[in-house]
Amino acid sequence: MMRAGLPRIALTSVVAWAIVLLAVFPLIWMVLTSLKPQSELFVYPVHLLPQHVTFEHYAQLIEETPFLQYFENSIVLASATTAVVMLVSTLGAYSLARFRYRGRETIATAVLCTYLLPSVVLIIPLYLMMVKLGLDNTLTSLVISYTTFALPYALWLLRSFMAGIPDDLEAAALVDGAGRLGAFVDVILPQALPGIISTTLFTFILAWNEYLYALVMVNTDETRPLTTGVMNMLVSSFNIEWSLLMAASVMMSVPLLFFFAFLQRYLTSGFGAGGVKG
Repeated sequence: MMRAGLPRIALTSVVAWAIVLLAVFPLIWMVLTSLKPQSELFVYPVHLLPQHVTFEHYAQLIEETPFLQYFENSIVLASATTAVVMLVSTLGAYSLARFRYRGRETIATAVLCTYLLPSVVLIIPLYLMMVKLGLDNTLTSLVISYTTFALPYALWLLRSFMAGIPDDLEAAALVDGAGRLGAFVDVILPQALPGIISTTLFTFILAWNEYLYALVMVNTDETRPLTTGVMNMLVSSFNIEWSLLMAASVMMSVPLLFFFAFLQRYLTSGFGAGGVKG
């Protein structure tokens, strides 16, 4: 019986690894291209591996372009957006999952409908609002803009997660003398930690990769994030700096790869938690 199942297992493994290779190959090509000298980029036949490994593109990117300024802007922008979204969504999700009040389900449905709206619908109203407030062309305007589409997603995901936490745990803490805030901090937050961490990752990635709002809201090197900064710097109508673009793409991927590598188990747990019906 085991021998009969071996070909099937082998075939499944081959197909699975083929899919993985297909998904990972563009990343491999990006890294290898960033290590090739300019003279090897357009040779034919194409060589996958560089004949002469060089880090000159990384050095040029750091020393001769405002890449580090863009990188700093993206770190500040993604971190600030994540902090605001997680603070509001954690408290809001707890309210929607635990308290009973008129209009609770209406609010939850409205949050979901807000998330389903195309991002482009809000660009003009948000831009005009930022101009009126004197916040145009600032990172603050981007934090506010990113919050508008990241918060509904985070709130909905955390609500589903917190709805799956048994009420008895919190009730026991309240019976033992803990206040509502104490029960939330000591009981709910530890139980919801996998969902909070995974939602934090999703929010950070959403803010890190966003392009459209950044393109409209800011237009100076002092305020551009990586997504628009790199495109503005290396891509034009007449030329594309492929070597620098590949090096920049590798460096842009490092923070996300770091998060996935060290927090993968929480990410997987958060995916499963989002499917709990609240």
